Amino acid sequence: MRDSLGARDDRATHAGTLAGMPLRPDAGLAAEQRAVLELIESTREHVFVTGRAGTGKSTLLQEFLATTDRTVIVCAPTGVAALNVGGQTIHSLFRLPIGLIADHELENPPQLAKLLGGVDTIVIDEVSMVSADLMDAIDRRLRQSRARPHEPFGGAQVVLFGDPYQLAPVPGRDEGERAYYADHYRSMWFFDAKVCAEAPLRIVELQTIHRQQDEAFRHMLSAVRHGEVTPEIGRALNAAGERTPPSDGILTLATTNATVTRINTDALRRLPGAAKTARADIAGEFGGRGGYPADETLELKVGAQVMFLRNDTAGDGVMRWVNGSLGTVERIGKTVHVEVEGESHEVLPAVWEKYKYTYSAATKRVTKEVVAEFTQFPLRLAWAVTIHKSQGSTYNQAIVDLGPRAFAPGQAYVALSRIRSLEGLYLTRGLRPSDVIVDADVRRFMADVEPIIGRAVERAS
Repeated sequence: MRDSLGARDDRATHAGTLAGMPLRPDAGLAAEQRAVLELIESTREHVFVTGRAGTGKSTLLQEFLATTDRTVIVCAPTGVAALNVGGQTIHSLFRLPIGLIADHELENPPQLAKLLGGVDTIVIDEVSMVSADLMDAIDRRLRQSRARPHEPFGGAQVVLFGDPYQLAPVPGRDEGERAYYADHYRSMWFFDAKVCAEAPLRIVELQTIHRQQDEAFRHMLSAVRHGEVTPEIGRALNAAGERTPPSDGILTLATTNATVTRINTDALRRLPGAAKTARADIAGEFGGRGGYPADETLELKVGAQVMFLRNDTAGDGVMRWVNGSLGTVERIGKTVHVEVEGESHEVLPAVWEKYKYTYSAATKRVTKEVVAEFTQFPLRLAWAVTIHKSQGSTYNQAIVDLGPRAFAPGQAYVALSRIRSLEGLYLTRGLRPSDVIVDADVRRFMADVEPIIGRAVERAS
């Protein structure tokens, strides 16, 4: 088992048009997704794209980045989220300090001013994790760098993706920081930033769920998302979840890292033989372990249950696995052979690239360059995974372990909505009313949501 090998992914090309926009013929977008693309491309409005789990927010974002003619930079609040969309972290891109920023003076490096001055649209993914203070700092940086101090976001278009029903900003432990938010903002959420009152967001919610096909299960998940679980819905979820799960080939979604580590460590230890180790090859400044896309040290045995961490396409264009697919290790050598749904596949190390946006004086254009690489087998032990790390994944079946209690808004919803059908749901204990937590500020903000319906959809159909 080698430490670091692999080739870069080929980048997809696109062709064809839709309402004046380039669109890949194989994009497979729903009408409402096409309508959102048209809205973003044909206006300069600030747009927040949201939707329930499985409505295709990530697909829409990828299609926009692949097809737009605008100069776009993309960022996210965490290192892993930034890697997933091929962008930078917010703090790195905008040169912002970590922690509370408030009214602290921001230096304005000439190169940063040139970079941000040449941008048409800024995309922020997983924006629900962005605090109001950080959103206002982004606004201040853009006004400063683009020399447009009286225009929100310096006159640039801002497009946001995320679901506040699933992920929330993490409050700091410092009492002074909490007091600052209490004195200056209605809440910590990005939508309560001062700039959002000056430049209102157009909130559009994708409605079509692609992950679950059963309407009854969709209705149950919607009730959990909005905190409207009736006794009947609770009984139906618990009746399905109390069935005995399969003895193997199933994943546990747990609330804490400690639970996940215990389950995975115990299961690996029970397998015969010695574990083989693959160490990641890290080139350039990739940041700390919290930003790594895979394990720096990966321990495997034959028989280990693993999860794929990236999509993969065979040379003939056939998708062999997707991010979140489960498999079983069959053989370990210089590469790893994994059985997925009855078929054996050779898995090579993958390369994750960390990007940085720069401004080229020669071409007068914003460019994106690779500044670091992380090479490792795109696998993780997967008898268990945290609910947080399951974000964006889809599973045919899973055991949901909420521990003594769900402790964060949206946690139960994220876990349950990973699963395709009610038949694939197993619970370590029954769901309780106290597990279904919805933030009151999210309810307030989402009351202004605008479904993508009507003439916009008709134009895109």
